[in-house]
Amino acid sequence: MYYIKKCPECSGINLFINRDKGEIICKDCGLVIEDKMVEFGQEWREHETDSGQSKRRAGAPMTYTQFDQGLGTEVGQRADLFALKSKDRNKFFRLRKWQYRISTAIERNLKLALAELKRVSSYLKLPKSVEEDAAMIYTQAVQRGLVRGRSMESVVAGALYAACRRHEVPRTLDELSEASGIEKKEIGRTYRFVTRELGISIRPSNPADYIARFASSLKLSPETQSKAVEILEKAHHAELTSGRGPTGIAAASLYVSALLHGEKRTQREVADVAGVTEVTIRNRYKELLEKLKLEKEVKKTKRGKR
Repeated sequence: MYYIKKCPECSGINLFINRDKGEIICKDCGLVIEDKMVEFGQEWREHETDSGQSKRRAGAPMTYTQFDQGLGTEVGQRADLFALKSKDRNKFFRLRKWQYRISTAIERNLKLALAELKRVSSYLKLPKSVEEDAAMIYTQAVQRGLVRGRSMESVVAGALYAACRRHEVPRTLDELSEASGIEKKEIGRTYRFVTRELGISIRPSNPADYIARFASSLKLSPETQSKAVEILEKAHHAELTSGRGPTGIAAASLYVSALLHGEKRTQREVADVAGVTEVTIRNRYKELLEKLKLEKEVKKTKRGKR
């Protein structure tokens, strides 16, 4: 239904709707009433433009998170059994069995793997865009035969980690390992193999992306977060971030910032949140104090607290 009922020029009601151009035209005076037509009714597609009698609803968008990209059909649902007689139930089960048998090995693999991908993605609270990209990466890996000799779960975790890196969604290998039950080293190995074989270029992680998550887990103030980002920028200019793990340098910057703002957290607490060792926090902490000359500020804060 359209909000325009009659022509504003001649008050005629003999209107013509050109769906291809998105125009509403008065047949009596030729006035183009609307040139950016918006239809508020259902989303229909006309396959027979002459008569307009045959209309079909546009389907759901294609998605890689389903093994058939959302284009396949299935023989009934389990709920349909209650409406069938015993003879029809046997036919129902036979048809479903044959549908499974004629499916390819890739389809069966994708059916199981994408269910696991959705589970891990839900556990890590990843956005839909990351889940879709990870499903596309895994599908390409299966089609290229990269899954052979590797567990399905490890390739799923590697694809998710690659998608997180591409979309700059900060998730560590430790978090992927906890969610998928696969060892951290195996996920990293599979991630590097898949990205290399598929030609996926991924930029290095930005340590600043981890600050907000770590600060939220440690219950630190926004001022502490801002100061930590400022310390990271100085560390980047001093070339302290190159060759070092992004989570370690981010956690150390947050630890220094917390000390400067009187929000003391132990190195063990910071290390547990970041998924690194206390030794890493201690080493990065000493480097930041020495290279950025923050020792005096930290000591002054400690004296003032006393």
